[in-house]
Amino acid sequence: MANIKSAQKRARQSDKTRLLKMGQRSKMRTHIKAVLAAVEKGDKDAATAAYKAAVPVIDSMIGKGVVNKNKAARHKSRLNKMVKALAA
Repeated sequence: MANIKSAQKRARQSDKTRLLKMGQRSKMRTHIKAVLAAVEKGDKDAATAAYKAAVPVIDSMIGKGVVNKNKAARHKSRLNKMVKALAA
């Protein structure tokens, strides 16, 4: 444990932030898994709807600092590729 007051406060803030971001990251992963599940079933309409729901969530995680913009772009690109493959 930190001995200096400012370090103690920093540790408290870090714990709060970590817990908050854990929930946000979980939400993002849940949306991604919904798209993957729809693709697994081969349901084009469900996959498209899940993808459209997942994109704003992934984008909002960039602004909140949960994920890097390149990682978010990679997720969106791969999911979109899978959804488009169903249409073909």
